[in-house]
Amino acid sequence: MSEFETNLDAQTVSTKEETDKKCPSCGGVMDFDPKTGGLSCPYCGHMEAIPVEEEAPLSAEELNLEDADKVENCDWGTAKKTVICKACGAESVYDALAISAECPFCGSNQVMEASDQNTMAPGGVVPFQITDKQASELFKSWIKKKWFCPKMAKDSAKAKHFKGVYLPYWTFDACTDSDYKAEAGRDKVKRGNDGQEHIETTWYPVKGRYKESFDDELVCATTSQSQSMLIDLEPYRTEENKAYRPEYVAGFAAERYSIGIKEAWEMAKESIRYKLQGNIERDIREKHDAEHVRNLKIHTLFHHLTYKYLLLPVWISSYKYKDKVYRFMVNGQTGKVSGKIPLSVPKIIITTIAVIIMIVLILWLGSQYGY
Repeated sequence: MSEFETNLDAQTVSTKEETDKKCPSCGGVMDFDPKTGGLSCPYCGHMEAIPVEEEAPLSAEELNLEDADKVENCDWGTAKKTVICKACGAESVYDALAISAECPFCGSNQVMEASDQNTMAPGGVVPFQITDKQASELFKSWIKKKWFCPKMAKDSAKAKHFKGVYLPYWTFDACTDSDYKAEAGRDKVKRGNDGQEHIETTWYPVKGRYKESFDDELVCATTSQSQSMLIDLEPYRTEENKAYRPEYVAGFAAERYSIGIKEAWEMAKESIRYKLQGNIERDIREKHDAEHVRNLKIHTLFHHLTYKYLLLPVWISSYKYKDKVYRFMVNGQTGKVSGKIPLSVPKIIITTIAVIIMIVLILWLGSQYGY
């Protein structure tokens, strides 16, 4: 039995006809071009702007979080789906999370629409602005600055073929009202009976209310990529997103979300609470002329909650050093680089010894000259 026959129950979807824009000069399939922000033919170089429909939104619309259950389902259904290429009629089996790809038979771009009504299409796209060549140069500059990376690794690190992907993200807007209680501490310098000065902290209770609004709190909605690397790629200028059109992802891979809206909102709340704690501590120190804050307890109410589902651009590649593969990513909008590097043990040892020597020298000078 063939693979296609074993997946007869898989979700069947079709490509959007407008995705495979044919080049008027040579008939080739045009791709999105990060340089121009339009479509470009990789065969003859012909370029076209992406048309903007009248009365269509320019960017992703904010959706009411309270109504999320009415418009989306976090379960995308079957693990596989069959895709019918409109260009050549070939059927391909794709991972259920993939929403765009290239037909292995004719090379046409495919942007797939979910056929069931419980799924949610991206509301917006942050288009690629960094090309693969620029990403390669940014990687070379990035790895040269890594002090603990072996020189041989820097000299030999050549990124393999870059893969441009659009990864799914939820963004949340929220207004917060927080009531808090804490203890604020003020430092005073006092002289002891031995004549030596020391710092004494006086603590006293404080309470108050703190309000803050959060815009586009990001939550990455994929579990297939390194979360630590993706966090290092932030921030994105999400306010520059474009209302979703299939042309923006033409020629690139894309992925549907695997983390649903409810789980994502819980993650966003934790991130917001962490930021609120730091901001409230700073607010207490400023209002009460304090140096320290302890035993901070916060109760926060969230309101005016909205969200968007965006696709954000990432270049993914890797290099090999001593038979080990090191992956890295480049933010397709800002060019920020994140990745793993090999570490030079001799450099780490030498640096550690040098730091210890400097600390000992400073302490010795202090004891000699009474610093």
